[in-house]
Amino acid sequence: MAASFTEITAILREALRDKDLELASATRFDGLTGWDSMDLIAAVVEIECRFDLQFTLSEIDRLTTVGDLLRMIETKQALAAA
Repeated sequence: MAASFTEITAILREALRDKDLELASATRFDGLTGWDSMDLIAAVVEIECRFDLQFTLSEIDRLTTVGDLLRMIETKQALAAA
């Protein structure tokens, strides 16, 4: 199952408990109001479960923007499908 921007937005809205959160590919996680490391972990765990993926701590540490997250998911999915 390919991750879509809409699905990632829904996951991040849930992590931040903000149903009106607007995101773009360039949105930085550290620029989100109320965002902290626990929100990132909650979002990553949900993504891992939903898309049957696993992230390493170093990969999580490299996530800066929503676009980074989407590209990492797409890369992992492509490797799993190969």
